[in-house]
Amino acid sequence: MPISINQLAQPLVDQLIGDANAYRVAVTRHACGARLIDAGIEARGGLEAGRLIAEICMGGLGRVALTSGSGTWALGVNVHSLEPVISCLGSQYAGWSLAHGEGKGAFYALGSGPARALAQREELFKELNYRDQAQRTCIVLEVDKPPPQEVIEKVARDCSVECENLTVILTPTRSLAGTVQIVARVLEVALHKAHALKFPLAQIVDGAGNAPLPPPAPDFVKAIGRTNDAILFAGAVQLYVDCSDDAARALAEQLPSTQSRDYGRPFAEVFKAVKYDFYQIDPQLFAPAEVLVSNIATGNSFRGGRRNDELLNKSFTS
Repeated sequence: MPISINQLAQPLVDQLIGDANAYRVAVTRHACGARLIDAGIEARGGLEAGRLIAEICMGGLGRVALTSGSGTWALGVNVHSLEPVISCLGSQYAGWSLAHGEGKGAFYALGSGPARALAQREELFKELNYRDQAQRTCIVLEVDKPPPQEVIEKVARDCSVECENLTVILTPTRSLAGTVQIVARVLEVALHKAHALKFPLAQIVDGAGNAPLPPPAPDFVKAIGRTNDAILFAGAVQLYVDCSDDAARALAEQLPSTQSRDYGRPFAEVFKAVKYDFYQIDPQLFAPAEVLVSNIATGNSFRGGRRNDELLNKSFTS
């Protein structure tokens, strides 16, 4: 029977709602019937809320843990997935563009989570050959304000669910929960770049990753810079593949962030230099710092990239 990431994620969503006070999130009903979970806009949220939301983002197929960090940063995030391709690319990847309005009142967000597999609004799903079916769903938005009703209704409509069966989780980048759920994308970032490098996704058998957890920053540019730099300068991923050694070696060499022309400065500086236009940043930059590719067909492993504590510390303290 096909895996349903929506069905697997729903108990986690119910847990977040049922223990909302403990997780310090605020649960409300929108006028259209959808449930909104504020995990850092007006509500305080926290590390554990972010950890659980990261597992929701992964469609119930991921395990996220807060662990001892390394270097001068006490906390880190460990991520493992039961089905890395479906979990990371079919659910966790923020690939659904949602927008409404123009000018100062415009709303824009990239949606992640199991709702994407119902909506099928991205070309990526044709390559994944994955489609889910469910009557209840959830989408996670990295925003600092609730979406307008038009966006909520669009998500429900595209997912073919009633609005009252849709849950929208809001995690601002500057919040503790937002920080955790972004850094928990360290494995997803590796898989996304492997896909961009045209490495056959069917040859990726398993994977895990970790990255240090930065202190949140109230300024959006600093906050997004720190969460990206946690992965770019100190994220470590191990991928288990089934392919030739030449292919495994090439993946290890090409995948790390060090291969990007934009590598060498904190992300906030790169972002400012392109006048805050993500599409002007070299996409090769979005990758973990270190990669270990283990080939289960031969037993050989290949390493690429390196950790950069100097740039990491500059980012986390500036």
